[in-house]
Amino acid sequence: MTQGEGETLRLRPPRNQIHRRARYWWWTQWALVLVPVLLALGVLAWVLGPARPWLLLALLVVAVVGVPSAVLLPLWWYHVHRWEITDDAVYTRTGLLWREWRVAPMSRIQTVDTQRGPLEQVFGLATVTVTTASAKGAVTIPGLDHALASDVVEQLTRTTQATPGDAT
Repeated sequence: MTQGEGETLRLRPPRNQIHRRARYWWWTQWALVLVPVLLALGVLAWVLGPARPWLLLALLVVAVVGVPSAVLLPLWWYHVHRWEITDDAVYTRTGLLWREWRVAPMSRIQTVDTQRGPLEQVFGLATVTVTTASAKGAVTIPGLDHALASDVVEQLTRTTQATPGDAT
């Protein structure tokens, strides 16, 4: 990846992990989806006698696939998600089966945003979104401690203002 003026940025592993509370944030998101589905299937199976076998089968499938996914995927995401900010670029690594490594040179950054949804606020977390001139889209860093996210946004703002280029 070329930054311009003859400098080259190399794709390398980012050094920083997201915050440990991100696992609880993700587990809670899974629970907010799975629990109502499991309850609805259970109640419907109890109420609708003729459809009971099919509803219990659906309940079983959702439980067998959903519960292990809800427990294990956040652990895996926590293991894989990495981020780093240098004077030259923002580095991220995400993914489940396919790993995505992203490098956003400072000269290409257009905006830096912080998002704190209701669950993120409960867990004291934030997501930093770095919008670039890339067709691939924004680079996101989820699961940061909210104070660290504020520091990251401030650092990126200072660095991008001092970086020559028009971010296009």
